[in-house]
Amino acid sequence: MIKIAVIGIGQSLRGDDAAGPEAVRRWREKFPETAGRPEVQIEASELPGLALLDMFNEVDGAILVDAVQSSARPGTIHRLSEAELESFTSDSKSAHGWGVAETLRLRKQLTDAKVNVRIIGIEAEQMGLGAGLSKMIEDAMPGICEALEEEVNNLLK
Repeated sequence: MIKIAVIGIGQSLRGDDAAGPEAVRRWREKFPETAGRPEVQIEASELPGLALLDMFNEVDGAILVDAVQSSARPGTIHRLSEAELESFTSDSKSAHGWGVAETLRLRKQLTDAKVNVRIIGIEAEQMGLGAGLSKMIEDAMPGICEALEEEVNNLLK
C-alpha cells in the first residue's frame, strides 16, 4: 500500500504564511473520505526546517502546501515537482528559516529513499505579523483544496 503525507507549512500568526496549514485543514473538511484514508497522513508545521526530513519517514509520497512569494499575482496556485521548486530559490522568500527547497536538497544528499514530492505553492500577498489571510488567499482557497485533492489522488494511483 502506498502511503503519503500531506503537510501544511506556515506560521499561523503571519498573514498569508498560514495559507498552507489552513488549506490542508479546509481540504480535510471538504474531502473527508480522501483525508480519512489510512494511507494518508496529515501533518502541519509552523517552522519545519530540518524537521521536515522526519516527516518523509515511511512515506512513498508527500505533498507540501506552503505560501510562496515570487512575481506572480497573489492567490496564484503553483503546482510543482521537487525539481521545479528550484525556480523559487533565487528571488523568492521563505519565512521558515531553513527553507523547504534547501531541506529537500539536503534530503537528496543524505538519503537515497525515493519519495515522490509535490509542492502546492500559494502566492502570498502579505505575511505581516498578526494579520489574517488576505482576501486574495481566501478567494483562492476553493481552488487550492481542489488542487490538493487532485495531487493526493494522483499520488495514490
